[in-house]
Amino acid sequence: MTARKPQTSLFRPQKLADQSLLAANKALVETINRRNVLRGTLSLGAISMLTGCSVTEQTPVQGFLKTVSQWNDRAQAALFRPNHLAPTYAPSQVIKPARFNAFYDITELEPVDVPNWKLELAGLISDKRTWTAQQLLTLPEQEMIIRHICVEGWDYIGQWSGVNLRYFLERIGADLTAKFVSFKCADTYYSSIDMASALHPQTILATKYAGELLTAPFGAPVRLRTAVKLGFKNPKWITAIEVTNTYPGGYFEDQGFNWFSGI
Repeated sequence: MTARKPQTSLFRPQKLADQSLLAANKALVETINRRNVLRGTLSLGAISMLTGCSVTEQTPVQGFLKTVSQWNDRAQAALFRPNHLAPTYAPSQVIKPARFNAFYDITELEPVDVPNWKLELAGLISDKRTWTAQQLLTLPEQEMIIRHICVEGWDYIGQWSGVNLRYFLERIGADLTAKFVSFKCADTYYSSIDMASALHPQTILATKYAGELLTAPFGAPVRLRTAVKLGFKNPKWITAIEVTNTYPGGYFEDQGFNWFSGI
């Protein structure tokens, strides 16, 4: 039998795709949908087909990816159930200590001066007086044992305690009809969440882990802890909270990560 010479597919492009484009957009593609709707599996060919342009054209591709990411944010917001509770776990399953994670190594951590720390308030809040760590500790305490899920793929079960965020927002006279609650941190990190997630029953300003006051690596004196967001949406070492209708973005969100990032 005579061997047949392979024929080039009619659908194969004459010019191979620039692989550097995929590398440049890797983080954005991987975060387009963590929930299996569009789970980071877009190929260069698919991007080219859906955008109607050459994959060597970075601006149209970036625009397409950001559009899909924004669609995903809106879809997650529409599907969000404000009173649906995330699973909770037994004390025996709690990891001690908690796992450190930040955009830098733990050796670069600069602890907050807790005795002189102040929580500043801004935006659509009627009572903007600052709070000390001791004042936060006098508020009613809520405890929850929930799973921390990192966008990098790891997770652990942690036991967190602190004031319920909805209670705190009501206490300071925040406008609960506003769209966003944003957070600034001592290490220059910043993030924000939608008001519906801020008012969720399992969203707290955590001051304790496993019954003990937070230590420096894990957000002392206060951090956000919510059961309905990925880990990077739980800022640590919070120094300011703002309630606003202006989109505030976030450290990773401004680099292409999904803003809503619900779980």
